[in-house]
Amino acid sequence: MSRRGKSAVMLGADCLALPLCVELAMLMRSSPLAPLSATLLLSAVSAAALAMSDLYGAVLRYLEQRMLARAAFGMAIAVLCIHLLTLDQATHYPAGALVTYWFVALAYLVASRVAVCSLLQRLSGPPPQAREAVAIYGAGDAGARLAQAMRADSRYSPICFFDEKHGRAPHTIAGLRVLPPQQLAETVAAASISLIVIALPDISGERLGAVLRMVRTSGVSVKFLHGLLDLADHAWRRQAPRSASFEFPLEQLLGRPPVPPDSALFGRCVRARSVLVTGAGGSIGSELCRQIASLGPRRLHLLDHCEFSLYTIRQELMAQWPQLQLRAHLGSVCNERLLDRIMQEDSIDTIYHAAAYKHVNLVETNVVEGLRNNVLGARNVARIADKYLVETCVLVSSDKAVRPSTIMGASKRLSELVFQAAAQTAARDGGRTVFSMVRFGNVLGSSGSVVPLFRRQLQQGGPLTVTDAGMERYFMLIPEAAQLVIQAGAMAEGGEVFVLDMGRPIRIVDLARSMIALAGLTEKTAQYPHGDIEIQYVGLVPGEKLQEELLTEQDAVPSEHPRILRMKERALPPALLEQYIELLLVACDTNDRWLIEAMLKTIMSEFTPQTGAPAGADEALRAMAQLAQTS
Repeated sequence: MSRRGKSAVMLGADCLALPLCVELAMLMRSSPLAPLSATLLLSAVSAAALAMSDLYGAVLRYLEQRMLARAAFGMAIAVLCIHLLTLDQATHYPAGALVTYWFVALAYLVASRVAVCSLLQRLSGPPPQAREAVAIYGAGDAGARLAQAMRADSRYSPICFFDEKHGRAPHTIAGLRVLPPQQLAETVAAASISLIVIALPDISGERLGAVLRMVRTSGVSVKFLHGLLDLADHAWRRQAPRSASFEFPLEQLLGRPPVPPDSALFGRCVRARSVLVTGAGGSIGSELCRQIASLGPRRLHLLDHCEFSLYTIRQELMAQWPQLQLRAHLGSVCNERLLDRIMQEDSIDTIYHAAAYKHVNLVETNVVEGLRNNVLGARNVARIADKYLVETCVLVSSDKAVRPSTIMGASKRLSELVFQAAAQTAARDGGRTVFSMVRFGNVLGSSGSVVPLFRRQLQQGGPLTVTDAGMERYFMLIPEAAQLVIQAGAMAEGGEVFVLDMGRPIRIVDLARSMIALAGLTEKTAQYPHGDIEIQYVGLVPGEKLQEELLTEQDAVPSEHPRILRMKERALPPALLEQYIELLLVACDTNDRWLIEAMLKTIMSEFTPQTGAPAGADEALRAMAQLAQTS
């Protein structure tokens, strides 16, 4: 039936029902029945008022309270008009009878529309048993409105709420029982619930992690609701996932509260000082620049070999801090002459060395360039820091430097050894520079992080690729990483390694599931084949570990910051390390992976390469002799 035909049917029904409402109101007031002409007049004016309030233009299936309120107001105007028109006539209605009529007519309008709306939804939607049984975690305002919205949706059948606070005493919200989380597993099984929606928009990352871990033990799919628009958008996302937005606070993935900086430490090596940041265009380097700029340095020097990255961070800093004294230098830390020119241009007080190749797989297949960039860069920075009497020099390292199994990890451990040797030399010769190192876990949202990869895969409709179900990593936020570097320089005494207490490690598959849930989607599994995104396991790449470590020794001690640990690790004599590095560079000139790995194994006995032919002690000595003869 056309829209105009449906409106005509509704108007005809009201024209028949409204006169009955008039007579019923008169009977309820024990008044004599009104003349037919007066009854028809009141009914006609009422119908006209309803038409003017656009009641007949509304779609019954989606009729809302605001439209009914407009109809009630229109009816009140109609009743008032009839009262004034018949005030001096014999057919005058008593005021009490008109008020009663208004209530009766309004009750009829609400009851008839609700009944028709329910009938249409029942006829057009699937049977109740075909709807998806859903539980809502969070019985607050968002959860209550979600339950109401689900009742009007043909896909979902809300069963109950789970909530830590509201579930302590038995009661209902929006017509649904509120249960404690302890009853989650048995309720899911008893009610055949297949989906749990977390309706806690402002939840912290720590609480979200705990909720997700508990909900997943029930074996059902999980979805996170940022707002009611997510519910309306869910079917569209299934059809066009590439167009969906998957932006959400990274703090919600962390599983712990972020570690705040110590204000007493934060500006000690930066405020009113000249600072150099290498790798300034990278994820960590650019955040370092932002944090440093906010602390009021005398001058900030940026160094990066990528023109676009350097341009981007320079423009951002100039726009946000127009008074900042800024110098941008294009080039590589492997260029010692460039470093000399930068140091001669200004008296640098603090260096944060963040420039390095960090992508494990790329460095693994580009061994020579990875080693030269990371190791030579660290050596050059340490040399110029000592030569030009820099006060503080901090190396940004990685947890992959602990018992390394990849070339990238070995290059970072060798960079640490370079800084440790520089610290020994400075202490022996009375040097001014304080050298220290900072080890990161995986930094959420950085260019090498798994988060951008998962986000792209979500936008493409999946699947999310995870190497192994047992793989887990320590995670931190980009601001946490930058703040750790700055504070480490303030606490360093020379040669220490600083690490952040990042709580317990997070399984990568749990991170993937959290991102699926936070995107408002569901995981596709054998038990839930109608889910949105599948997780696929692709296997470990050579040299990749299931678990990473942050410390090679267990004698870490607290620092001035309660969540930052410090320790001294085994170091090599500076002269011996220098000989090793020279031999390693000769090995790199041969481009022979076996010789390179043999040399790395000699320098770091804990290095366990997974490719090539790892050398034993005798083989390493023969390789060194061969290199010495050719050098």
